[in-house]
Amino acid sequence: MSWQSIRFGDAYAEASRNGVYKPKEFHGAGAKIVNMGELFRYDFIAGQEMARLQMSDSELSKSGLCDGDLLFGRRSLVDEGAGKCSLVANVTEPTTFESSLIRVRVRQDVFDPRFLFYWFKSPGGRGRIRAIVSGVNVKGIRGSDLQNIEVVLPDLPTQQRIAGILSAYDDLIENNRRRIGLLEQAARLLYREWFVHFRFPGHETTKFVDGLPEGWSRPKLGEICSTNKKSHKAGKLPTRLRYIDIGSVSTGRIDHSTEMSAEEAPGRARRIAEDGDTIWSNVRPNLRAYALVTAPRPEDVFSTGFTILHAETVSPYFLYLAVTTDDFVKHLENHATGVGYPAVRADDFERALVIKPTDAVMAKFHELCQPIFSQRQQLFDQNAQLSRARDLLLPRLMDGRIPV
Repeated sequence: MSWQSIRFGDAYAEASRNGVYKPKEFHGAGAKIVNMGELFRYDFIAGQEMARLQMSDSELSKSGLCDGDLLFGRRSLVDEGAGKCSLVANVTEPTTFESSLIRVRVRQDVFDPRFLFYWFKSPGGRGRIRAIVSGVNVKGIRGSDLQNIEVVLPDLPTQQRIAGILSAYDDLIENNRRRIGLLEQAARLLYREWFVHFRFPGHETTKFVDGLPEGWSRPKLGEICSTNKKSHKAGKLPTRLRYIDIGSVSTGRIDHSTEMSAEEAPGRARRIAEDGDTIWSNVRPNLRAYALVTAPRPEDVFSTGFTILHAETVSPYFLYLAVTTDDFVKHLENHATGVGYPAVRADDFERALVIKPTDAVMAKFHELCQPIFSQRQQLFDQNAQLSRARDLLLPRLMDGRIPV
């Protein structure tokens, strides 16, 4: 099998393009727009829900996305965002991308964009990206540097076979994610049925007082859970740790962690989360970067960029579902401060009003949710195993050690 080195720019079908920026009045309707949040969350950009932007036909012809396009993070507040690569696949409606991203469109008669996506995920590809990252507070790459990266690749048929092997793992992972989504939807429907529509077991004979079932209350969130309950003291981090930053979390899941030594850990690596805690990114709550923590390891350390919610007098499943409803997200959005990166604080969570049922109803709800979230976790574990297997193959396929 013959491999060759090429300048990445020589694979371009057209010049790379930075994304679009428009004032606030153009936002809210129109074409979908891929933001940094989607780039963080998804390796494959398809039919996900995202923000919208008014675009003319001529603007979309210049800055629209097509299947096979590669998107790179142009600038980011966190290290892993700069140069992060995602592949556009199966877009179902007009879609564009924001100014913090770079679009690369390759010649698909010679280059398989799936192969290039996986190459940029490989150790060699990531190393080439790190070499062109610059900046202190805001990390970034330039399109002029990106096009000069040296890419090592085989002929097109071999690219396609390698991409096919790796895609098989990602297809299984995506199928499990859909199943996880259905399980979470079932739990949310149960929550809405019991605690929004008040159709819980025994509701037919329950007396209502001031709009709530008798014995229920409407406390502040801080009365039923604690926030940021545990943290590592300065200089007391585990010798080796798995760091979870806000960029490591997407809607409903922890996507990855970064292994490092205590000496390498950033100052914001301080928080401790326990089994059943809910973590919520304080920055840009509209991105819904939250997750339910299950079976954390002793070496897991979370960023101070999270608010960590620990259930005290309610089920952890109830707490997770209560603080991830559309109404609760809207509460956080309304209390976020800051223009460029609107953020909330722990007390914004604590003063939100929630509904608390009787202990008997809470216990029954927990009993019904437990198998749902247990199966959900099993699927997360399967995906972790699939990801490890894929990542074990990835560098060996990308340097030709495994012939295909």
